[in-house]
Amino acid sequence: MKKIKITKNGPYVVSGDVSLYLKQLAEEDGLNVLKTVKKFDTPETGYTLCRCGNSANPPFCDGTHQKTGFDGTETAGHSKYKDRIEVMNGEGMELLDDNRCAFARLCHKHLGNAWELTENSANPEAKKEAVEAASACPAGRLTAVLNGLPVEPTLEDSISIVEDLPKRVSAGIFVTGNIVIEDADGKIYEARNRQALCRCGESELKPFCDASHVNAHYNDGIKKKSGKKTSI
Repeated sequence: MKKIKITKNGPYVVSGDVSLYLKQLAEEDGLNVLKTVKKFDTPETGYTLCRCGNSANPPFCDGTHQKTGFDGTETAGHSKYKDRIEVMNGEGMELLDDNRCAFARLCHKHLGNAWELTENSANPEAKKEAVEAASACPAGRLTAVLNGLPVEPTLEDSISIVEDLPKRVSAGIFVTGNIVIEDADGKIYEARNRQALCRCGESELKPFCDASHVNAHYNDGIKKKSGKKTSI
């Protein structure tokens, strides 16, 4: 089973053969896009990822959390997505929103953001972009609903370490596919196709990302195989 185990005041322990990528949020033609930089060489049996934000070997844990007294207490709770959402009605569609934002800005399209597009969904092109915008949300905050059915993209079981070039910060950990996330007490979080985990250690919604990395100006100094720092 592919799983991320959250340890008490410690790292994320990833088990199973889960692909790990380094990706960048970059700006193209006035919009944010997510680009793959490289795939990490990781053991099929698993690996540990830093969540305190202070590892000298990012994105992997090096035990620094023990020296800094990192408090990784989980505060997100286990409420279901359906119980958190607000529903915005459009023309022939709905937009579900649970307000858990990782600030990737992938929900912005040429004709507007996901909410504006839903409001203008009588326009077929706006409706199309509304669905695309919602489906691109890496935190799973947004979901488009068409004909009473949620629209969910088919995504690889993977974990991505993300750098935000426009904001010049290191962003969250984007988790896609059918990867189980287990809390420190052994309870399983609701299965979601798109989720974003905190790696700066500052989120008030641990273990999930709440975009605190932006105000914290978090930069993990992650390095490529070339030995050069990722330019942010």
